[in-house]
Amino acid sequence: MQSNNPVFRNSDEFNGRTTNAYGNQVYGGGAAYQGYGQRPATDPSTWGVGTPGSAGYAPSTTGPMTIDSVVQKTGLSLLVVLVAAFATWVLTPALGDRNGILSSQAIGQLSAAMGIGGLTAFGLSLVNSFKRVISPALVLLFCAAEGVALGAFSKFFDYQYGGGIVIQAVIGTFAAFAGTLAAYKFFDIKVSNKFRMGVMAAVFGMVGLSILQLVVGVFGGDLGFYGLTPLGFVFSLVGLVLGIFMLILDFDFVENGIRAGLPERESWRAAFALTVSLVWIYTNLLRILAIIRR
Repeated sequence: MQSNNPVFRNSDEFNGRTTNAYGNQVYGGGAAYQGYGQRPATDPSTWGVGTPGSAGYAPSTTGPMTIDSVVQKTGLSLLVVLVAAFATWVLTPALGDRNGILSSQAIGQLSAAMGIGGLTAFGLSLVNSFKRVISPALVLLFCAAEGVALGAFSKFFDYQYGGGIVIQAVIGTFAAFAGTLAAYKFFDIKVSNKFRMGVMAAVFGMVGLSILQLVVGVFGGDLGFYGLTPLGFVFSLVGLVLGIFMLILDFDFVENGIRAGLPERESWRAAFALTVSLVWIYTNLLRILAIIRR
């Protein structure tokens, strides 16, 4: 079950490989391939505490990943995102006064929250993507940082466009999630290696363009990818479609992971991937709604 998605590619469990205490490779079926010159032995990591004098020791195991565990971890991750976003929205000052005059202090605080939260979330997303053993604490920390950035980002759009644009984007995001999940199950969508490679290549391409836009913006330039222009609309629409394709990849790996009996801790990796996809969809959908209103 090899993957081109960096979130899953570096997971030994998702790719069906683990190693025992002797350095022997263990594959999905659980059989170890014995190294040259090594005597057969059981893996000490599976030994449990037994009764003295008993014939053997019972292996110590954790439960497998299930739909329930993935739903619980994903729900908790999204809750942390929403709480952090709401706290950022409430605790930061209003952008304008009663006369509609913008406050430079409020703009500075929101920009700082969006910048610090976004950079922290980006760094933690890289760590979580390339970390072989998933860390629940780092996943939740990523969600908190992402929530801070989204809270500031959403507050800017709400002030400029209003009319419940943020609520509409949130509803649209969960509608996209539900629709994609229904299509995946009812139409029995099969994910091929070419599809995986194509989606991830497009995602990395968009990330690369975003970084280029950031660098050019530092020097006062603008490539127009994130502007509220026809080019920005096309860029956001492509991003929205890619976000839906990312959800399909997430559903595929969750389904395969449950079928393979992966450890319960891998539910956190699935929750992280689903959260990233939903945030990706939300930000692009928010920009699309803003361009349409403008």
